[in-house]
Amino acid sequence: MRECEYLIIGGGIAGASLAYHLTDHSDDVVILEREDQPGYHSTGRSAAIFTENYGPRIMRVMSKVSGPFLRRPPSGFSDVPLLHDMGVVFVGREDQKATMAAILEELQELSDTIKEVSVDEAIAASPPLKRDYIAVAAHDPATANMDVNAIHMGYLKKARATGTTLVTEAEVIGMERKGGLWHVRTAKAGNFAAPVVVNAAGAWADPVAELAGARTIDLQPKRRTAIVFDPPAGADISKWAAGADCEEQWYYKPDAGQVLGSPADETPVPPQDIQPDEMDIAIVADRIQTATNLEIKRINRSWAGLRSFVADKCPVVGFAPDAEGFFWLAGQGGYGIQTSWAIGLTASAMLRGQGVPEKVTGFDVTEKDLGPQRLWD
Repeated sequence: MRECEYLIIGGGIAGASLAYHLTDHSDDVVILEREDQPGYHSTGRSAAIFTENYGPRIMRVMSKVSGPFLRRPPSGFSDVPLLHDMGVVFVGREDQKATMAAILEELQELSDTIKEVSVDEAIAASPPLKRDYIAVAAHDPATANMDVNAIHMGYLKKARATGTTLVTEAEVIGMERKGGLWHVRTAKAGNFAAPVVVNAAGAWADPVAELAGARTIDLQPKRRTAIVFDPPAGADISKWAAGADCEEQWYYKPDAGQVLGSPADETPVPPQDIQPDEMDIAIVADRIQTATNLEIKRINRSWAGLRSFVADKCPVVGFAPDAEGFFWLAGQGGYGIQTSWAIGLTASAMLRGQGVPEKVTGFDVTEKDLGPQRLWD
């Protein structure tokens, strides 16, 4: 039986970013990762886009708070830049004008980088866009490509250097609270005990809660498909901004000399090692070729990842009211990488009884907004 102060279930971006912050206050943290390497599922399959102009307000706050760290990480965090500026152009058809106006009004409450632009300006920023498709457009030059592996490994490197133990192939199969400790059994890695267990298990967070006898949060994993294909011959895509439908029906972006595209699908599925669906692949090819001048002659690679949401699509961060010492860190959906620094900071503070940090409360986000109780009230 290995005892520790904090036991984190899940070594993806949620667990790693929490450990990064938590080890400033404890040298007795253990992360249990069910796979043979951390980040195999959602973290390792991210589309790797950072933008402060995406998702519900709480997610946009967490992205905004995370931005300065991701742009200027501390010395030694990574040998490479974490973000590479790219920009994104959101577009709408004639029938989407009202939607775009409402979206812009909402986004500009927190952002001073996204602006409505002309069709000419939109195409200048992202040349594949088809002129006769666009009725309205907005450009955010601050959107960036993320180096997801560098971010994830940077968190884990610092955490492990300051006392965190990462245990792989450690799928949790049983949990019991006794003597003021959670006793946790794994399939292959032995048994562990801690007064506090953090449920950062991603798509598997509800099954982990069931093992603990805690009320679940109705977390729903959803499949998101991506493809990669060749750009037009001779095109310099390094300066392209990404292009995206304002109602999240498709997007594309330059990706290491190729083009990454997605239909922005959200198909409910059980937690699993998800694979792409052929229909979704056909849909993304059709939508991108309808909205742009790109011709997808061959798909070089396709994959799918899981984005896990609760009903309001906001993160669940806080202690379970019905299971002493059981802390939720789940529901980051498709925003987990870009919000990771702020959500890890917040979870670390809340775990230690410090409440939501001032960097986050300054945007009117409270413990009640984040905690699991909101889902049942």
